[in-house]
Formats: sequence, C-alpha cells, structure tokens
Amino acid sequence: MFLLSPVFKDYIWGGNRLKTDFGFENDLEKTAEAWVLSCHKDGENTIASGKYSGRKLSEVLTDGMLGSDGTKFDFFPILIKLIDAKNNLSLQVHPDNEYALKNENEYGKTECWYILDCEKDSELIYGFKEDISPEEFRASIENDTVLDRVNHVKVKKGDFFFIDSGTLHAIGKGILLAEIQQNSNTTYRVYDYNRLGNDGKPRPLHIDKAVDVTVCKKPVRSSSPEGEPEKYKGFEKTLLTSCDLFKVNLYKSKKSVSLFADEKSFVSVLVIDGKGTIKNGDETLEIKKGDSVFIPASAGEIEIKGKIEFIETRV
Repeated sequence: MFLLSPVFKDYIWGGNRLKTDFGFENDLEKTAEAWVLSCHKDGENTIASGKYSGRKLSEVLTDGMLGSDGTKFDFFPILIKLIDAKNNLSLQVHPDNEYALKNENEYGKTECWYILDCEKDSELIYGFKEDISPEEFRASIENDTVLDRVNHVKVKKGDFFFIDSGTLHAIGKGILLAEIQQNSNTTYRVYDYNRLGNDGKPRPLHIDKAVDVTVCKKPVRSSSPEGEPEKYKGFEKTLLTSCDLFKVNLYKSKKSVSLFADEKSFVSVLVIDGKGTIKNGDETLEIKKGDSVFIPASAGEIEIKGKIEFIETRV
C-alpha cells in the first residue's frame, strides 16, 4: 500500500479549508486544490510510506499494480482531487477523448463530484436550462448573457454530480468537494467573471474550442448517486457511480469494513472524515481525514478499522 503526499494548487478562487478542515500544511496563501491521487505531469504524488517513501508514484507503478482493467488505458487512468471553492470557478467545459487526444495530446475529461460541505444557498452550474444551438451558445458568450442560459443548481452536503465531457459547468463559491476524474488537466474557459489572474491580467478564455466541444443540451444524467445506501453490520455503502472509466463507492463505517483488491483494478481509498487504520497483509497504516492510499491490484484482503468515511475508487 502507498500512502500518498498531496500536491497543492493555489488558483485565485481557492480558500483555506483544506488547511483548516483537513490539516494539510503548505506555504501557499490559498489552497484551492489538493491532488490526492495523481500521476499527471502538472502535479504528481510522491509516496509517503514504506520502502518507496519519497519516490514519485509513477516511478514504482507496474502494469500488474494497475490491474487488467487499468492497463487498458494509455495513461494512468484517473486523477482525484479535493477542491475548496471560496469563490466561483470559471464557467468551463472539458473535451472528450477524441478531441483532446487530437488537440491536447492527453485524454478528455469526464468527472464526478461528491459535495463534502457547502455554505447555505451554495450552487453550481450544470449544463443548460434548455437545449440551444452552438450558434446561440456563442452569441450568449459574446453578448454576456451566458449565465442566463445555464442551469443553476442548489447543493447540499452529500449531493453527487456526474459531469460528462462536453457538459458546461462551474463549481460555485462556498463548496468543498471531492472530484474523481479522468487523468486530464485540459479545461476550456467560457466565462471568468472579468477577474484578473495572479499576473494582473485577465485569465485567457477558450471560446472557439469550447463551442467545438460543448453539448448544448439539458443534462440527461441524474445528479444523484446511482445506488441507494446499503446497510451492513457496522457500515453503510453507497454506489456513487459506475461507468466505463471508474467505479466510485462511498463508505460510512462505525467499526470496520473489508474490501478486496482483485486482479482487475487497483483500489484508491480517500478518507473524507474520521480516522482509523488500513491493513493489507502484514502492513498496517494509520489513516485520517484527507489521507489517500493506493492499493495495487491483486493485493487481496483490505481491512479498514475505525469510525471513518471514505471514497473507494476503482477502474
């Protein structure tokens, strides 16, 4: 098992809840994101436990650790983040695989969000209110009415959203969430509230590419978990989503949970509340809120003990 050290990002809309709520330490004025499972060139985790401590995750990974489903991808399949939006993120969209590989030399980005906490009346943007044409979409950007055409959704703690590539979206101010996504860092900004970046200049927009890739329709997916909470002795499990890119479960444990890492996929465990231990074979790690653990495929039985909530991700 690998306990991972997060990578921090200080984007202009970030706050400090990743420090105050999760205990993360860094010297940044703002901590907008913590990348807690990443092999991406823009921010790669180092290992914080065991004989590989201090090594980059990608340096020690083998195909066997990814599992048979993990090796179907050309790159490490997923990227997991914690995001603190003190202020609104830009209105944005991500391309699909075909467009991204052709234009950006990386995967597209389908993602999902689990709302960890939020302020009263927090909202996010999720697609359009009604179907429009690409021409109408471009016109709404040019005449500054695009925020009137989008779907504003009030959120509460525990909500879940699946965002297909091509879905126009934005995280609103006051939201703290966990994001599971494809391993991509390609974002096309549509609207940025006329803000200035850290360099004192407006952050660039990507209107042409955004119009190329945006699905100009009302969202068709549900914005709630795919499964209902399943109650077991001592814990509760909820299927958040299962698609051809990743499968994500939420666990709430009062005492202990047993998982199994088979030959198909590695297992990612992200602790979102509480503390406890995780054991695999002869190895036991202390884990707490904010910790991210990578368990290789075929590792077998995994036992997590403690009053703890965590997100489990596989491919």
